[in-house]
Amino acid sequence: MFKELPAKKAYTLLESGPIVLVATSGPRGHNVMTMGFHMMVQHEPALVACVIGPWDHSYTALRESGECVISVPTVDLAEQVTRIGNCSGQDVDKFATFGLHALPASTVDAPLIKECIANLECQVADTAMVERYNMFILEVNKIWVDQSRRERRLIHHAGDGAFIVDGDTVDMRRHMTKWRYLMD
Repeated sequence: MFKELPAKKAYTLLESGPIVLVATSGPRGHNVMTMGFHMMVQHEPALVACVIGPWDHSYTALRESGECVISVPTVDLAEQVTRIGNCSGQDVDKFATFGLHALPASTVDAPLIKECIANLECQVADTAMVERYNMFILEVNKIWVDQSRRERRLIHHAGDGAFIVDGDTVDMRRHMTKWRYLMD
């Protein structure tokens, strides 16, 4: 028997990840945010659509610089990823606070994140949907993969504070006590 869900819960069925970190660089230095709303648009050139709204500190840096790095964290970074998503770069130096190490990228000023398994250097290719939907179309210029990383399981967003790791649902609410939950 089917159970009806509100339409606003569509993301819990369709947006299954992986959760990524988006690094930007601006006048105040480097910043990083957690993002779950993204998708591939096409293969070549590689285009990624992502939603970053004006409520995110990274929005201004992305609008002004036209570039970012999409970093792919693994499950061993799940708590850091959740906490990054629950604070603002306007108030917190997220690299220092969460023990992340910025590495220089080769095509953009935004940094690679050493702790992530992969980093995609991106430039904004299209802003036609930014005003209406806060959706940027990014072109991937370079990809870096850390083949020495032992942990390779990615974190996928299942909605409402739950994540899936290789098919296992993980409710971060049970693991977090002092922080707001990422998907409240």
